[in-house]
Amino acid sequence: MPVAGSSGYGQTICVTGAGGYIASWLVKFLLEKGYTVKGTVRNPDDPKNSHLKELEGAEERLILCKADLLDYESLRNAIEGCQGVFHTASPVTDDPEQMVEPAVTGTKYIVNAAAEAGVRRVVMTSSIGAVHMDPNRAPDTVVDESCWSDLDFCKNTKNWYCYGKAVAEQAAWEMAKERGVDLVVVIPVLVLGPLLQPNVNASIIHVLKYLTGSAKTYVNSVQAYVDVRDVALAHILVLEAPSASGRYLCAESVLHRGDVVEILQKLFPEYPVPAKCSDEVNPKKKPYKFSNQKLKDLGLDFIPVKQTMYETVKSLQEKGHLPLPTQANDHIHLQS
Repeated sequence: MPVAGSSGYGQTICVTGAGGYIASWLVKFLLEKGYTVKGTVRNPDDPKNSHLKELEGAEERLILCKADLLDYESLRNAIEGCQGVFHTASPVTDDPEQMVEPAVTGTKYIVNAAAEAGVRRVVMTSSIGAVHMDPNRAPDTVVDESCWSDLDFCKNTKNWYCYGKAVAEQAAWEMAKERGVDLVVVIPVLVLGPLLQPNVNASIIHVLKYLTGSAKTYVNSVQAYVDVRDVALAHILVLEAPSASGRYLCAESVLHRGDVVEILQKLFPEYPVPAKCSDEVNPKKKPYKFSNQKLKDLGLDFIPVKQTMYETVKSLQEKGHLPLPTQANDHIHLQS
């Protein structure tokens, strides 16, 4: 956890899509470090952004700016006077029209506006979707910052979220080179952990569905996981470290869905977590290898996935997204 330090005092940072899951933690940590934050949101008065106004330091140092990814002037105004920009805003959808164009155009606008405003560094949030969608990768290949998703494969499988993330990141690198902007990219895997925002985001549903009984089985597949607080911290580390450059894969571990439900069953036996795999014919999928060494070298100490899952469920209970079981089971030990 970051400690309030003096590193941010006197500096202003822009965070796009400030009300989002990762961005909310980013805003929280930046305020704790003394930064002034200009956060872009569609509507500063929307109740779904009220959690940002309640953060410590928000009253003095948080400015919510009305902006849209496809409105260059609104982004330019938000970035004006900032020393750094975190570009976290991105549509989360598999509709090609809603995903690809806003993701690419918005990213180009951000890099351009940063160049015009003389920003020191832009940190962009990409996604594992831009990295690991490659059917030709050998099973023993280590997934790292050099990997890119196969765009044709994404198109053919109609995976427009991954396609959009990959082309948006490529557009950012091209534009940054053209405009002489210092760009660094953080690549999170599936993000879990406590929520600051009031609504349930897409990645949290991944765990929630196993607790509510809506998923009766789990699929035969693997997924990499990381804690939202580590993702936020990774962004700040790569902004502040003068030596940071290129891409940074942000992942703690890769688990089979069977491992996920087993962890949830052990931690929260009172919920109807599925015990059966939907595919009992094919061999069990094996976790892929990955490297998070670049972020470890910057000093990031990853929160273990078991702790992340425990705190995710606790957060869902506290926020009222998950009914408390009839017998509260608070004696559960993370060590088991």
